[in-house]
Amino acid sequence: MSAETSIPPPRTDDVVLTDAVRSLLDDSPIGFALVGSDGRIVAVNRLVAEMLGLAPELCPGHDPAELLSACGVPVGDAETVDHGGGRVVRGRHRTADGRLWDLTWFPVSDPATGDPHVALIAVRDGGEVHRDEQRLRALLQVGNQIVWTADAEGEVHEDSPPWRNVTGQSPQDYLGRGWFAALHPDDRSGVERAWDDAVLDRTPFDALFRVRTRSGGYAHYRARAKPVMEGGEVVEWVGSLVDVTTEREADELRQRLNQQLSEAAMRTARLQKATSDLAEALTADEVVAAMSEIGRSGVGADHTCVVLLDRNRLRLDTVVAYGDRPLPLASFPLEHPDIAARAIADRLPRMAADPTELGALLEDAPEVDELVRLTPERAWAALPMMVAGRPIGALRFAFSAPREIGDEERVFLEALAGQCALAIGRAALYEQEHNTAEELQRSLLPDELPEVRGVRLAAYYRSGSRHVQVGGDWYDAFPLPDGRVAGVLGDVMGKGIPAAAGMSRIRNALRALAFSMPEPADVLTGLDRMFSATEGMDQVTTLVYFVLDPVTGQLDLSNAGHLPPLVVAGGARPSLLDTDPDTPLGITSPRGHHKFFVQPGNTVALYSDGLVENRKRSVDSGLDELVDVASSAPPEVVGDPQQMLEYLVESMLEGYEQDDDVTLLAVQLPVIDSVPDLRSHTEEAHREKER
Repeated sequence: MSAETSIPPPRTDDVVLTDAVRSLLDDSPIGFALVGSDGRIVAVNRLVAEMLGLAPELCPGHDPAELLSACGVPVGDAETVDHGGGRVVRGRHRTADGRLWDLTWFPVSDPATGDPHVALIAVRDGGEVHRDEQRLRALLQVGNQIVWTADAEGEVHEDSPPWRNVTGQSPQDYLGRGWFAALHPDDRSGVERAWDDAVLDRTPFDALFRVRTRSGGYAHYRARAKPVMEGGEVVEWVGSLVDVTTEREADELRQRLNQQLSEAAMRTARLQKATSDLAEALTADEVVAAMSEIGRSGVGADHTCVVLLDRNRLRLDTVVAYGDRPLPLASFPLEHPDIAARAIADRLPRMAADPTELGALLEDAPEVDELVRLTPERAWAALPMMVAGRPIGALRFAFSAPREIGDEERVFLEALAGQCALAIGRAALYEQEHNTAEELQRSLLPDELPEVRGVRLAAYYRSGSRHVQVGGDWYDAFPLPDGRVAGVLGDVMGKGIPAAAGMSRIRNALRALAFSMPEPADVLTGLDRMFSATEGMDQVTTLVYFVLDPVTGQLDLSNAGHLPPLVVAGGARPSLLDTDPDTPLGITSPRGHHKFFVQPGNTVALYSDGLVENRKRSVDSGLDELVDVASSAPPEVVGDPQQMLEYLVESMLEGYEQDDDVTLLAVQLPVIDSVPDLRSHTEEAHREKER
């Protein structure tokens, strides 16, 4: 049955509402009813009528209590008594169907007559409010949040069971500002200051802190609160507490993982740099120098050395970087109480965080006390270096302060030891092969230059290859049957056995040709034919060949694509022989023949491109610099061809990294007065020509 059938007919009242007031009430977003001085309804707006279940025109004239009762609202005394007493009365009421209403009664008066009235405001359906509150509280519980309130001065006056469940505080402990006692001591003062500032400034509060739980541990919480304002004043604070322990732990875990990843990336970068540095190290000394730098920058070690087994695998030899402090013993038996020896014998990494641990590792050997007394070492790490499953030595790090080596750092050190072992193995192989290559290189050059009357010969060779390959530079000098002396300096492009073999064939062929037809153009023409028959199309060979008559000083020369000879005179500025080079060997073309006269005291020097050209200097600028350097040579150097060559090499390579072989050959005609036998021989030769 509808609510309308149980309500008596309305009766009219003498209060008349204007159209403007009625329009205002109808458009109001809240329910509104006006009660006259006789206690009966004068008017209601649309929202109140809908809540009562009546048409708005049927409500006036009725007692509000009758309508409320008819709708199933139990009305208490507060809502029916003392409506005109000048005070506001609020209440919340549940209907028979479970819906809640929030009602507010307050006194008003007619502005024209002064008659008292009572206004009833039904703010909204209380049932919806209740459901919203239930939903909000459920949502907050699901979100692990605690809702709390405080008064305008920041004092908590409402009990919070969820807070007590977390902290174990009683209401007496919690209320007021007692909740601060549950905070971590390190966080408490900061949170109190932040809360006082927020209350004083009436600004939102936001803080992170740790809360002591009833179990004795600590959980991370985030507290937020905002002031509730009415009429420009704070009436209360409403806030929430959210357990962020999981998020904080996840964030800390992320930070730890990021740090670990960063450290792993750094270790990887250091290991890559170590690999690169060790790849460039060709000798054991260079390997140790690279490891010493890696030990300082990548490990933090104050001392790094490599301990190597000797050939008999009975003793250990220590290798330290140049300038580093040596160990008390440079060589010691494998049984010597040392951490490196123990790592080699056990084939396992050995660590000692302090002298006590080292003593325990080495069974309190007296050598431990001696090591601590003689060196600043206070912590150690030694890792065996293995090649093909056998130890070849150990990588030894020492620190000047006690230090623990973690598992991740230990893995890094083991990787370093593996790289060092490979580098030491390469270095040993390189040194063996490099020595063999140098012997091969020198075997292809003359053991010594010939002694020719009236001529001084000198040669200089410096290998520029840091690798084990044989270079292609070569020189030769020999006397001819007619008393003249022949000399040649050439460059077979390339490295290794093919270049060496080509150099040997050309040298032997040139000697054979020179003894049968010694003139330079003829010799180079013969070499062209031989070269085309025996050498590959991609082989490039250049050379300068000359024949010098020590009696007349006449020098005949042919240049197959090589650099111009240098002439150093005692009384004039050095110069390059002004000749255009012909093509390299094997390229068929008429060979030129150039004739010069070398004055007594002058020196003619042939040289390879390694003297004047490198990565930082072009050939043209190198040639100009060569002339300048030669012009600065002291007189005593100019007078000695061997000193002259050494002076040129040292001066030209100063400040540059040698990256190619440097080969020189010099021939000098000494001053006649300084060679009596030559003077008499020259005079006899002139008389023979006159006859």
